[in-house]
Amino acid sequence: MSSAAEPPRDCPLCPRLVAYRQVNREAHPDWWNGPAPSFGDPAARLAVVGLAPGRMGANRTGRPFTGDFAGVLLFDTLIRLGFAKGTYEARPDDGLELIDCLITNAVRCAPPGNKPETSEEATCRSFLTARLDELPNLKVIVTLGDVSRRNVLRALGLKASASVGGHGSEFQAGPYTVINSYHCSRLNTNTGRLTPQMFEDIFVRVRALLDG
Repeated sequence: MSSAAEPPRDCPLCPRLVAYRQVNREAHPDWWNGPAPSFGDPAARLAVVGLAPGRMGANRTGRPFTGDFAGVLLFDTLIRLGFAKGTYEARPDDGLELIDCLITNAVRCAPPGNKPETSEEATCRSFLTARLDELPNLKVIVTLGDVSRRNVLRALGLKASASVGGHGSEFQAGPYTVINSYHCSRLNTNTGRLTPQMFEDIFVRVRALLDG
């Protein structure tokens, strides 16, 4: 994957995130502690876009949505719908393979408190724009949460207000269909805001759009 779409391991662009990265490197030198690279099929028709790596997830393991709770629901759902094969074991060497799907984040470095600042979203957006541009077969983008949705729209050159938010919202952005889901976080699933069936319904819709 090209350098335009993937930040360097020691990306210097966001001072707050660089400082947080250094804190984590000192505390946990065996962790990844860098921008989480995109994961999946470079010929994918589906892109799944999260907001940012979790400290104990991709920041630790180096693979998006790997090592924290959100990955369990995401990868299990992708496997059921045929967008992945193998077994998710919460580690980057588990052999899990994505099929016709690529996962990335709007912000590539873990932010303090899991909350990137809007300036960091804007700074990192060039990588998201390039990542989407470099998927030649891309047709559908699933955004995990409204912040991800707004960043994807901006990355595509649209206003953040170009579509409504909420779970299951769908918007045609040029050649792409953008579908928003509530984020598959432990908070959302524990509170019942997002059920496994609600999440699966998003990818059932993706499958219908791609293969219908």
